[in-house]
Amino acid sequence: MNKKVEVIEEEEISKSQIKREADALKLIGRELVGLNKKQLTQIPGSELLFHAISVAHKIMDKNEALRRQIQYIGKVLRNEDCDAIRTAIDKLNNKHQQLTHATQRLEKLCDELIDQGDNKINELLAEHDSLERQKLRQLVRQANKEKKEEKPAKAAKELFNYLKPSCL
Repeated sequence: MNKKVEVIEEEEISKSQIKREADALKLIGRELVGLNKKQLTQIPGSELLFHAISVAHKIMDKNEALRRQIQYIGKVLRNEDCDAIRTAIDKLNNKHQQLTHATQRLEKLCDELIDQGDNKINELLAEHDSLERQKLRQLVRQANKEKKEEKPAKAAKELFNYLKPSCL
């Protein structure tokens, strides 16, 4: 009559933790509903998720219906890869900031080319073989001349525009 009873303790998740996770999924859902169709194409997800988002777009003016739809999107997100979705949303939100940093790096590169001359041109040509040595040297020479004569930096702008497609 004395049988050993094994007690298996599983990790118990509190009700509060479940609610916090559900709220986090709803926030992701709300952000997804805020994206336009072009941005949504960059988000990984199932057909069911995108259908739920398109329904939410249709009922944007009905508050209670939208709330319930976002709650449903949160439910659908339980079966999705939320880390990949979160990464894609962050990438979309930071696109402007990334472009700003890339532009600043390109401006710095132009300044270095003007200051250092042929050495920096050779380094740049080793990295980007699509650039033309003659065109680069001509633009750098003109930019140096304008800088010494304290004229407007027309050649520096041309250099920036020439480097933009290949270096951004």
